[in-house]
Amino acid sequence: MKKSVFFGALTVAGLAAGAAAAGTLDDVKARGKLNCGVTTGLVGFAAPDANGEWMGFDVGICRAVAAAVLGDPKAVEFVPTTGKTRFTALASGEIDVLARNTTWTFSRDVDLKFTFVGVNYYDGQGFMVPKDLGVSSAKELDGATVCIQTGTTTELNLADFFRSNNISYEPVPIETNAEAQQQYLSGACDVYTTDASGLAATRATFEDPAGHVLLPEIISKEPLGPLVRHGDDNWGDVVRWSLNALVTAEELGVTSANIGEMAAGTNNPEVNRLLGTEGTLGEMLGLDAGWAKAAIMAGGNYGELFEGNIGESTPIGLARGLNAQWTNGGLIYSPPFR
Repeated sequence: MKKSVFFGALTVAGLAAGAAAAGTLDDVKARGKLNCGVTTGLVGFAAPDANGEWMGFDVGICRAVAAAVLGDPKAVEFVPTTGKTRFTALASGEIDVLARNTTWTFSRDVDLKFTFVGVNYYDGQGFMVPKDLGVSSAKELDGATVCIQTGTTTELNLADFFRSNNISYEPVPIETNAEAQQQYLSGACDVYTTDASGLAATRATFEDPAGHVLLPEIISKEPLGPLVRHGDDNWGDVVRWSLNALVTAEELGVTSANIGEMAAGTNNPEVNRLLGTEGTLGEMLGLDAGWAKAAIMAGGNYGELFEGNIGESTPIGLARGLNAQWTNGGLIYSPPFR
């Protein structure tokens, strides 16, 4: 989900500059805990389970960073944020990193003064409607009521799409995914629109998922990924390369099952550098040699995180698509570990 910049960009930018000055890496080490901003609840991406333990694809990024920095994937305080509160939480220093299916845009990067450290899910905005509405295309939604999370790029894209197709809609503003689900299922809106991955995740929780269809149109680019504050480059490097470690591990065949064996040393120099048996990459980051190994062990490599939380064998049922490795025709690609 993605948010607009119309709520005091200058204030947020000022907060970001101040919060970054102290150095988040040192703060996290001293605190012994990572404060990670997540969604208020989107099954498959970030949501508490029946025991109150946070689970999901974005949660896995938080745990990988905590493992890399603190050696403990459970040393995380998860801070639920809405589309409106997430940027203020990051700018003020309440959270160290935001891992909340947030879209990388120009204004968030430049005007709000955040640094996106990479993309962990390439997405696009879609539409979900009840099957019995009898609609097969978003262009047939003239006059529809649409549940839309406020303060999001979704909101802006929706207005653009309907205007460019010369059709009208009535927005039903909501704050959280749970509220959207309730309003949609109660019939308060004909349509729910957000990232296609979010629609799939939401539909999977319905009593009758088959009674709802995702329309074929994808109306935007939504590169989702974790972000930190501007001016905190060392910390940005830690989060960026923790994500890259998960991506590279999948590319090089390093998994949660074989990492112990591979960490003993291999004939692949990049695997050895990644897992800390050669080189000084950990030292360059201000971490120990086993930082990437710990990040990968937290929840597996990128592919394991994907398949275990949102993949085709889960109720969410997402195919890899654009999120396949570059070697398999996708966009997931890490710079080299050297």
